[in-house]
Amino acid sequence: MQPRNKLLKYLLDIESIITELEKIIALHNSDYTSFESSFISIRAVERDLMIIGEAIGKILKINNEITVTSAKHIIGLRNLIVHSYDSIEQAALWRILIIDLPILKNEIQALKNL
Repeated sequence: MQPRNKLLKYLLDIESIITELEKIIALHNSDYTSFESSFISIRAVERDLMIIGEAIGKILKINNEITVTSAKHIIGLRNLIVHSYDSIEQAALWRILIIDLPILKNEIQALKNL
């Protein structure tokens, strides 16, 4: 697969995961208390953030000049979830969903249009 096609595939993967995460936020009516009491939603968010971290890592391997805000933190979170899953706090996941996800969404859309 050509590097541009691989890049586009990873961008589309991230975009689709962001859509899933937005559905989880909506499912809980943007309410943290509802989210933190849902084991299934927490695990889904962890899995989705792992996928995003993996995809960002692959994107940067294809083109290390691509800029994604907090790319190192995103990849680090992926590694933390994989290797230290029991130390992830639900409040941190929620903050990522509410604060960081919209920023990432805008960046991914911009990268798709390059």
